[in-house]
This record gives sequence, C-alpha cells and structure tokens, in this order.
Amino acid sequence: MPETISRNHAPGGRNPFGPDWFAIKDCALAAIATGCRAQNLKELRDELESIDLDSVYYHFWGGLLRPQFDDPRFNNDFARWVHSSLHNTALAERLSVVDPTDFDDLDGLRQELIEVIEEELDQSEVLPWTSQENQFHFIRSQIVVFDTHSVVETPAELPGAIASMSTSSVFYHFVDARRRTPDGVDDFRSWLTDLPGDYTELALRCGGIDPFYQTLSELKAELVTLFTQHLGGVKS
Repeated sequence: MPETISRNHAPGGRNPFGPDWFAIKDCALAAIATGCRAQNLKELRDELESIDLDSVYYHFWGGLLRPQFDDPRFNNDFARWVHSSLHNTALAERLSVVDPTDFDDLDGLRQELIEVIEEELDQSEVLPWTSQENQFHFIRSQIVVFDTHSVVETPAELPGAIASMSTSSVFYHFVDARRRTPDGVDDFRSWLTDLPGDYTELALRCGGIDPFYQTLSELKAELVTLFTQHLGGVKS
C-alpha cells in the first residue's frame, strides 16, 4: 500500500534496516481540488494571497510528473493559463522565468508571483476575462510515497541505481527532497555527506543542477552522467 505523508515529514533516503544504506523510494503527487478559481488576473492575484502553499508547489512542480502537451516555453501552470486563457504572452513569459529554486521557501515564491501580477495590473487599463470554462482552478498536492524495497549500500552503486530509477523516483529524491530535508538539499547529497570520504566537489556540482527547466528524463540523464564521472561507471 502507498504511504501518504506530508512533504515536511517525508522520510528521505535513509534505510531503517541499514542506517548507512540509501533506501530508494518512489512517489506520485495526488491532485486535490481546492474549490478556488480565477477568471481574470485580479482574481488570480487575490486567490494567490491566501491559497495553501501546497497549491503553489503543485502548479510549479507538478508539471514535471504530468504528461505535457502545452507550449514548452511556459514552465508553470500560471504562465500557461495566462498565455492560453488571457492571451497575455508578455506576462506569461515573465511568469515563466520565475524559478522556484531561487527562493528559500514557497512563501517567497508566492510573493514573487503576486508582485509580478500586481505590476501587470498597475500597468493595464483593461482587465481581460476568460470564459467560465477556461477559469484557473487551484489544485493542491499531497505527495504519496512508495517503498521500492531497493537499497544502495555503497556510493559506487549510486550511478547504476539512478540509471534504473523511475523518473518519479528521481523527482522524489532530487526535487521534493529540497523542500523536505532540514538543510534543503537533495537526498543524494544528504546521504553522501554523512559517509566517510570526500564528496565535496560532487556535492557542489550536484547542487548546481537546476531541475526546473528540463524534463525529469533529462534530469535523470544529467545525474547519471555526473555521478558516473565522480563515482565510477554504471553497473549492469
């Protein structure tokens, strides 16, 4: 059975049966309707001021786990909606360059969105509306975590393990971990820094990877390459 847990209390890569082993987990983001909607830019701003932060998380990061059929220029749900429903390409592009990894927490990300939208409202003489069918529906997320029963016992096994992971497992350990771990790092770095050996350079390069502007498949390939360079070849 899947384990449904809040993001702030999700277990990381630690294996309770082997404290020095890395336990591989998988996940899914359960989408939960909030009942909050917006039909124009002012309503979007107003809802953002009080919406659950899990909704901000979902509309930025949830797209990585969903099949994408939208314009790849727009990297979050707010930008996509502004472009497709309000037909404001300039604002959509401004929203699309808001990178969630630049903020220490989701509230800072929320405030940046509000500021960008308020600037647009101040400059606009007309408030465009979309149809009721094309309203923005705020969705919040609940992460569902699965135990794969697979473990990594030594760092040398890590490149091969990442190569075999599902993309949703990569999301859990590399993306979601940054909001879950006390020091805000991915599970791979968290595990390695507690082991004997010098993994400083690997940790720095791993921390420099921005997962937001690429697909999970591309992120996985980049991680495999990086860890292989530092820890050895992918084991079959």
